[in-house]
Amino acid sequence: MSFRFKQFSIQDDRCAMKVGTDGVLLGAWCPITNHQLPITHTPLRVLDVGTGSGLIARMLMQRCPEAEIEGIDIDSNAVSQAQENGVNAFCASVQEWDGEPYDLIVSNPPFFQNSLKNPDKGRQTARHTDTLSYEELIAHSARLLQENGRLALILPAEAEEEVRRLAAVHNLFLTHLTRVFSMETKPARRVLMAFVKSPITLPVIEDTLVLEDEKGGRSLPYQELCREFYL
Repeated sequence: MSFRFKQFSIQDDRCAMKVGTDGVLLGAWCPITNHQLPITHTPLRVLDVGTGSGLIARMLMQRCPEAEIEGIDIDSNAVSQAQENGVNAFCASVQEWDGEPYDLIVSNPPFFQNSLKNPDKGRQTARHTDTLSYEELIAHSARLLQENGRLALILPAEAEEEVRRLAAVHNLFLTHLTRVFSMETKPARRVLMAFVKSPITLPVIEDTLVLEDEKGGRSLPYQELCREFYL
């Protein structure tokens, strides 16, 4: 299936996890512009962990065309499809990945830790933390980041406290937290979290994003966040 955005299209028919709202949110929200990342050197180096179809990487390529953006995934089918979608992608795990440090690491990682496994092995790998725990993701991101580099994630709301604790262990400091609600009347379903690899003196930004308006359509804040991407 092909998903058309304003400046590119994404094919995801061979990927275990399809194009979805979570990836779009992270790609639009994460810090990559000059005022968001206090980086003086060029080009900016970015790593998308678990790139899948390459959706987030392509969004970041649009937002920062001069950046060097790489994607890694342990699913060879996903990697070949990400490459077809225009991403510089490699078949590798973050645990084994090495190279020049990155200014930004982004990930829409496997979410489910104790839920029923999907019989489809590809979707099971993509959805469950068996192959990439939060601990491993945080630890290896800290290893691969430049000083002052950033890590940006989208996670289930219930993972917030655990990930904040793990980040602190690895000297990653929370800078921005957005709690995502499908509707105002429901509990938060996701959190968008950004960390920096250096102590910060400014207060942490905490805000919320509601995806649906009262008529069930995209809310104005959601439209504004993603206006450069959605048709």
